[in-house]
Amino acid sequence: MKKIIFLCPLILMVCSPLVFSQSTNDTLVYLITCGPGTETYSVYGHSALRIVIHEKHIDNVYNWGVFDYSTPHFAWKFAKGRLDYMLDTETLNGFLKEYYFEKRYVYSQKINLDAQETHKLTELINENLKPENIRYKYDFFYDDCSTRIRDLLEKSIGSKLKYPPVETGKIPTFRDLVSKYQNPYPWLKFGVDLIMGSTSDKKALFRDRMFLPIELKDELSESFIYRSDKMIPLLSNPVILLDFDPPVVKQKFLISPSFIFTMVIILILILTAVIKSLKIIRLIDILIYSVFSVLSILMVFFNFFTDHQQMRWNLNIMWLNPFIIVCLIMLVLNKTAMIWFRIVFFISAGFLVLHFIIPQSFDFAFFLLALMILIRSSVRTGFSWNPLTLKN
Repeated sequence: MKKIIFLCPLILMVCSPLVFSQSTNDTLVYLITCGPGTETYSVYGHSALRIVIHEKHIDNVYNWGVFDYSTPHFAWKFAKGRLDYMLDTETLNGFLKEYYFEKRYVYSQKINLDAQETHKLTELINENLKPENIRYKYDFFYDDCSTRIRDLLEKSIGSKLKYPPVETGKIPTFRDLVSKYQNPYPWLKFGVDLIMGSTSDKKALFRDRMFLPIELKDELSESFIYRSDKMIPLLSNPVILLDFDPPVVKQKFLISPSFIFTMVIILILILTAVIKSLKIIRLIDILIYSVFSVLSILMVFFNFFTDHQQMRWNLNIMWLNPFIIVCLIMLVLNKTAMIWFRIVFFISAGFLVLHFIIPQSFDFAFFLLALMILIRSSVRTGFSWNPLTLKN
């Protein structure tokens, strides 16, 4: 998606009348697809619409990936899923500057609309540019910079727009599609997988996949308009506006989550065997349980207190459960409270054993973290059969 920038709504209100008062036969519409970058906000690419009216010397780009940094309580609204995004308009040259600086490719594909369809599309965009309509509630899967373009085309073309027949075979999930762009960045993938709930494991059908800019380009390139008893391709062949190779990111296994967490587990086992001081062991456990408690609080928040549908029903709350917070309180108060540690132990063990029947996909690193909290909770369970049990 496009980089998040500060934008004064007044500027939009002043500039929007410069778009076009009405479409003409000289109006051309293009789909703009921007390649992925290396920053978190840019790894998925970006989509926009380009409107060209030669007789009026207009060549503007419209994108729906902008929000205002000056929004009151910005961070809280962003986390809650209540931050307004908005439609931005700028000249093509102004739009391309950012992507030239970031060395990201930009493709332009003419959308084969007739005069009536073009007129309908421009009406819809003008309606969207009105101050009361320029903002919208962003939804990564169902209402973002790419799906807004898909929806406008569907409304403009109507039933004449034809997608390919119902697909067969393996259909990717929303999580699969997002992971494809995150794989070069293991820590980003770890973080996003952690906060995305089981709703992200729903299968993404042809139309659903268009929430990602590059998927939008690919799927619309396979679509047609049924006109005059002919099937006309919706998009023409792409024209390169900026020619850069996609970024190549070297995989560094030694700093990946799986490797780091494996090393931490080994270190924990060594410290458990070597350290005999109950005070030092307690301080180590307070540190470990503090980290897991923060993650547990995040799970509670994203499951019950956010409007982001992608984060709801997050079953990572099984191994990042609120009982971990209770255990941390017991550690701080220096209470034995074996029952709470036993609860955490059995829940963690249950998750590791039964994860394959849980209706959610889990990153391998999550199993390492669950094993980590399993080991530390087992130390304080008082089980006589456990060689790690802490001896008072």
